[in-house]
Amino acid sequence: MRIAGRSDFCAIAIMAKAPRRGEVKTRLVPPLSESDAAALGGCFIQDIADNILAAAQTAPIEGYVAYSPAGSEDLFAPLLPERIALLPPRRSGLGHSLFDAAEDLLAAGYGSVCLVNADSPTLPTGVLAAAAQALAPQGDRLVLGPAEDGGYYLIGVKFPHPRLFEEIAWSTEHVFRQTLDRAAEIGLDTVRLPNWYDVDDVASLRRLVDELGNPEPAGYAAPHTTAFLRRLAPQL
Repeated sequence: MRIAGRSDFCAIAIMAKAPRRGEVKTRLVPPLSESDAAALGGCFIQDIADNILAAAQTAPIEGYVAYSPAGSEDLFAPLLPERIALLPPRRSGLGHSLFDAAEDLLAAGYGSVCLVNADSPTLPTGVLAAAAQALAPQGDRLVLGPAEDGGYYLIGVKFPHPRLFEEIAWSTEHVFRQTLDRAAEIGLDTVRLPNWYDVDDVASLRRLVDELGNPEPAGYAAPHTTAFLRRLAPQL
């Protein structure tokens, strides 16, 4: 049963691994150290959480971090504003984690759910608001934000559809197309958001540095990430 008062809101959850040394952003080592790569991952989480709150000023949004692994919540609490809640994991594996987060938040009474990656700290705030707004009208649909590497940075749903997360070649360039195919199989119309990029290798890290060094960045200003990268400038 949907809880009164939440049905008009979209829950946006960051899908995030605990920012532990040697476990996140490992493709950025080198040029970064394992410690710096983990700290950068923490900055990404901070900025994306703040970006969700910025989007909530223009659309009915509430924010979460769907974290993993179980028992790592103490690593997230210092990174997050009070208005961003933690959503514990139920199963391991990306497909399971995505579906479980969507199912749990819809069961909590939200009218829709968007799941965003923890790799795009400069995603424009307007894209988050647009995703929530696209899900607001009556009728079932899928909202999908294509990443430039062939995956997606955001998936938004109004009902828990397990098929969207089945038989997907995760972490490959086929993810976006396969997800569109699953949506077509179950008769879901898809709203496509603008392309954006993930920061998960050295080339995309340098792109991020260039973007944030621009006086007028194309996306969200990501102040935590910007400050951290400035300190790392000699390494980059």
